[in-house]
Amino acid sequence: MNESNIRNFCIIAHIDHGKSTLADRLLEVTGTIEKRKMQAQILDSLELERERGITIKMAPVRMKYKEYELNLIDTPGHSDFGYEVSRALEAVEGAILLVDAAQGIQAQTLANFHSAEKAGLTIIGAVNKVDLVSTHEVDHLALELAHLIGCEPEGIYRVSGKTGKGVPELLEAVVLKIPAPKGVGHMKGVKGRALVFDSFYDNHKGVVASVRVFDGIFTDTDTVQLLETDTKVKMKELGYFAPKLTATDSLGEGETGYIATGIKDPGKIKIGDTLLALEPNATLPKGAALPGYKEPNPVIFVSFYPEESDDYEHLTRGLEKLKLNDSALTIEPDQNEVLGRGFKIGCLGKLHFEITAERLRREFGIGVVNTFPSVLYRVKNKDGSWMEIVKPEDLPAEYLEIQEPIISLELIVPTKHLSSVLSVQRKFRMNVLHTETMGERILMKAEMPLVELVSDFDDQLKSATEGYASFSYEIKGYERAEVVRVDLLVSGEPVAGLSRFFPKETMEREARKMVEKLKDLLPRQQYVQPVQASAAGRIVARADIKAMSKDVTGYLYGGDRTRKMKLWKKQKRGKERLKERSEATIPPSVFKELLKKE
Repeated sequence: MNESNIRNFCIIAHIDHGKSTLADRLLEVTGTIEKRKMQAQILDSLELERERGITIKMAPVRMKYKEYELNLIDTPGHSDFGYEVSRALEAVEGAILLVDAAQGIQAQTLANFHSAEKAGLTIIGAVNKVDLVSTHEVDHLALELAHLIGCEPEGIYRVSGKTGKGVPELLEAVVLKIPAPKGVGHMKGVKGRALVFDSFYDNHKGVVASVRVFDGIFTDTDTVQLLETDTKVKMKELGYFAPKLTATDSLGEGETGYIATGIKDPGKIKIGDTLLALEPNATLPKGAALPGYKEPNPVIFVSFYPEESDDYEHLTRGLEKLKLNDSALTIEPDQNEVLGRGFKIGCLGKLHFEITAERLRREFGIGVVNTFPSVLYRVKNKDGSWMEIVKPEDLPAEYLEIQEPIISLELIVPTKHLSSVLSVQRKFRMNVLHTETMGERILMKAEMPLVELVSDFDDQLKSATEGYASFSYEIKGYERAEVVRVDLLVSGEPVAGLSRFFPKETMEREARKMVEKLKDLLPRQQYVQPVQASAAGRIVARADIKAMSKDVTGYLYGGDRTRKMKLWKKQKRGKERLKERSEATIPPSVFKELLKKE
């Protein structure tokens, strides 16, 4: 295909604004998929995406429209999957910024707009679901969106992903407004050069790389080289997404498609790597690597352990394959005294780790137990050096200072719910820095410790505002934290894996909640078990698990009381010996239940 007839673009929006439904209509209008084979959210290939009604993975697809080749990438809307969006932006020249007519501009709308603007993309504004609201409301929102993008209100397209209204006009705008791809300059000895923007594992084809060709051409007979891992392979197949894998004999400059490498080891390929096809007898030129992506920085950490210890190797392979498809994950081996071997997983948010656990269960048949989510703390030692810790157990006995990660928040809240948001603010150590009126909504800029976001901030915000508030965030840096490590003790012995960090002002309340939960879950023994929470060298909460009672004198009738006294004393000595021999361990089943109840 001639480069001037290629258009590469993506759809970006806040969650639930209708990106996937609009993509369905684009596929339908261009005849990419026959109407009889059409199904809702066809690009959402994961069962989990359809079930939750959200896009988790970016989805590329090629469409034919008139004499043009349109390469579309549908992207997620939730802030936890912002890394997926950032990678899609690197592979295209333009973006459709979609806004739900009923919900208006929301926090992730602004975040995605700024990301697309920073990437230098041509942005086309579109108001979706115009069939659900009045023309006056649509015109008012179009004016707001035009002001954000910096265009005339007439340049904002009115569409309905459900009915198809306005979709042909939007397609024309893609062809007319989004520029054709430009090459990055040919290098001597290089036949083709492409950027790997995604990958997945296929049992027959091995690792399949989703690529955008920036230079030259790839043919199905080429031997390709991955620069980052210095791996050379004879490709098994190349082609494009239609949206199913469709083999072809070549991929040219400016095109998007896939290359099946046949590689069985997932560690041989990395997102952001450059894929090369060299001319015969050519040597690798210097500076051949294309500008890749920044490595994602995980913001929360959760340890995963297989529900069945025999599944450890299965979990290892499952995580390796999952990382191919989700490069934002970081994976390190981990160990727990109760649950055995597992992995410490770094994720981009609470939803991200929940989706990861669910994908392991559905796609690989692995049930996992996860620990409490934590964040990365910085600790200043006595000698002035700094260390990073995730687990409270790793906190040194003596230190000078603890710092915690702080996030910058942007919230968009309906004016009538402002007082409710301020009540949420007090619960979550949120510091509001600036407010700005946006019609009937308010844009709030605030700062908050990341660990507060990991708790139920999202749920409480949605509950307080009847689901109308939205937010986006980014890591700002680290600040001094007034946090305390709380350890749980059973019969005076600390229990590994249940230590937590809590803010000093809420530490005692949270410690009491932890103690009560553990007391309710632990099985009763022949002796009283004290369950305690310890912080800063003192006990801050306690609850006792009552001993099981057994009447050792029930068979005695009448007679001298001294016989009963002897039996009671013997029972007491037995309980003392049993208590001395017992260890402060928690059965795995109880440990799992305790984590589930969090």
